[in-house]
Amino acid sequence: MIKPLSQKALQIITKMQQNELTESFIYYEIAKFAKGEENKKTLVRLGDEERAHYEIWKKYTGIEMKPQKLKILKYKLLARVLGFTFAVKLMENGEEGSQKEYELLASEVEESAKIRAEEEEHEAALLAMLDEERLQYVGSMVLGMNDALVELTGSLAGFTFAMQNTRLVALSGLILGISATFSMASSEFLSARSEGRSDALRSCCYTGIAYLITVALLITPYLLIDNNGYMGALCAMIGMVILIIAGFTYYISVAQGEKFKPKFLEMTLISVGVAVISFFVGIIAKKFLGVDI
Repeated sequence: MIKPLSQKALQIITKMQQNELTESFIYYEIAKFAKGEENKKTLVRLGDEERAHYEIWKKYTGIEMKPQKLKILKYKLLARVLGFTFAVKLMENGEEGSQKEYELLASEVEESAKIRAEEEEHEAALLAMLDEERLQYVGSMVLGMNDALVELTGSLAGFTFAMQNTRLVALSGLILGISATFSMASSEFLSARSEGRSDALRSCCYTGIAYLITVALLITPYLLIDNNGYMGALCAMIGMVILIIAGFTYYISVAQGEKFKPKFLEMTLISVGVAVISFFVGIIAKKFLGVDI
């Protein structure tokens, strides 16, 4: 027989029951389009565990619930766009705040300790089993993005003062960026081939795509801002650099379980530092060469 619960404990259990049901549906839905049979099986097992937890909590509340459709849609979209590993781990990270709630329940609900152990251990082990192609090539994407950020940020900063015309800077950056994309991708291909890797072509594609996307984003401010607004375009470009670094670092920190702050600060300092140095190189070059565009 289940003993009566305090109002606080009942509120916590009701909330957890709803979350467990919704998350079980999220796992099942993502499993439908996830690539790889092992990934599908792992996601279904995670869904089964969440469903089992829901049934346990239902014994205490006596309430039959429906899943939250908007939350399911949100994580399905994230899984489609950013990959199922990112979506699933982001969802599980959101459960870290529930540990205090488990501690409050421990004195009233014995089964809460078992569920907490499963959430911390078994699900973590299952999540580690997920194997997604795009995460295998994170190194290639980081290489392409880092190279584009450092090289193009510096070049655009130097061009900005030397040319003082947003369209000329955009044109120069576009030519440089496309050339560098092919150079970077081919270097990655040759490097992978020299190591005897069978995925050389795929690796170079990830590197090239990451480089090209970064080039397009950094040049955009120079295309949108008026010719004479080159300083505004420069500031917007630096802001874009920080946003790109923040977004990509956050993705990696969630998908691979790494710390966000150290990587973000390191990449930001390098990229912005190179931009500042290159900006002054542009000033010096224009002064000593006597070029006026």
